[in-house]
Amino acid sequence: MSWLSSATIQWASWADFATMGGYGLYVWGSFGVTALVLVLEVTMLRRKHRQLVQQVRHQPAEDE
Repeated sequence: MSWLSSATIQWASWADFATMGGYGLYVWGSFGVTALVLVLEVTMLRRKHRQLVQQVRHQPAEDE
């Protein structure tokens, strides 16, 4: 891991960090879209789980 100790990224200001050398829109846009998709995925999974639990609770008991 010698490359890790020699790799340092330094920004002169928070504005430089936000712009990411001109790629800020792409970088932060990618983070934003990824976060949105993850939130939607968790929301949809929770909704589907609740629906399945309600469906199972309302099923009549089967006699064997």
